[in-house]
Amino acid sequence: MLQTVAAFDRLGEENAFAVLARATALAQQGKDIINLGIGQPDFRTPPHIVEAAVKALRDGHHGYTPANGILPLREAVARRTLSTTGVEVSPERIMILPGGKPTMYAAIIMFGEPGVDILYPDPGFPIYRSMIEYTGAAPVPVPMREANGFAFSAEETLSLITPRTRLLILNSPANPTGGVTGRSEIEKLVKGLERHPEVAILSDEIYDVMTYDGERHASLLGFPEIAERLIVLNGWSKTWAMTGWRMGGWRMGWSIWPNSAAGAHLYDKVRKLAVNCWSCVNAPTQYAGIAAIDGPQDAVAEMMRAFDRRRSAVVEGLNALPGVSCVTPKGAFYAFPNVEATGWKAKPLAAALLDDAGVALIGGPDFGILGEGYVRVSYANSEANIEKALRRMREFLGRHS
Repeated sequence: MLQTVAAFDRLGEENAFAVLARATALAQQGKDIINLGIGQPDFRTPPHIVEAAVKALRDGHHGYTPANGILPLREAVARRTLSTTGVEVSPERIMILPGGKPTMYAAIIMFGEPGVDILYPDPGFPIYRSMIEYTGAAPVPVPMREANGFAFSAEETLSLITPRTRLLILNSPANPTGGVTGRSEIEKLVKGLERHPEVAILSDEIYDVMTYDGERHASLLGFPEIAERLIVLNGWSKTWAMTGWRMGGWRMGWSIWPNSAAGAHLYDKVRKLAVNCWSCVNAPTQYAGIAAIDGPQDAVAEMMRAFDRRRSAVVEGLNALPGVSCVTPKGAFYAFPNVEATGWKAKPLAAALLDDAGVALIGGPDFGILGEGYVRVSYANSEANIEKALRRMREFLGRHS
């Protein structure tokens, strides 16, 4: 038998794709499936973005680009960052990557090794823990508690930092909970981090525009006290409905690296990683990225209005189900209802709802140790389908609670 490196045995998965595959298979068998599992906008990419990619192809942009991304795109990201955060960022600190995960991967393998700790949100995006374990570092969950609206607690987060801690991963607005951490709590965290200058921070801000009820995303870029050790992850997939833009196998994201000499050193390491792994992001998608940032934002605003309507319908409907309670999410397009009172464990409940009721959800344990008792509901689906799914869930729970 072929022997593989042990690190590969530590890799986890993103079970949302397994649920998607199961839901697709059932649909192909003729079963009517409503998918509230997958985390992608159900809207089409705005036409002007599509046309920009087509034009780039027609204009002959078919070859390699710089490993860190074309300069006009990095300049566009800098403009967008200034407009959304008020912070000026040099294009020389911006890296264009094939999606958000490469930024996670790069940051985690830079700081992760046996003998160190990396803190990450739990419940949280499952790839954080998977990549931490891959490096041999110890994953230390930072609890995202329902009682706190699934925002992180600065006090609790700081209490988990030890001399072994090398990296702290934050995510707000958050997947899978929809939690948003307010500016005052972030200020407390930043103040406390002054006692731990050796800890780097990775802030996953991929859902930055997706907030509700007057809540405003507070970017970690707005805190100069940590600028010399802050890595920010963002991208196009959620805001501009570009999850499927995988020409040549990739979608597109960006990251902003620390404003320091050490940051420049890290940036160059990521550039070298790009050269070794993916060479560059494909050219036409980069021109589409410019159009997304610099073009009209009407489609984004309309998408967010639709998400807000769906959010209200999902929360109201979930709270009317027997044994289910749901706090109102303040961001992203997910709800994370508590299902403990149904008498079901979360993953068996999600599996039964898919097989028996034709509703695809994700069990909370797929997002971490603290996810038991919850399921993730994505409201990136039509209001009609959401209402239909809620009816099916009510009927199922009426029969099986």
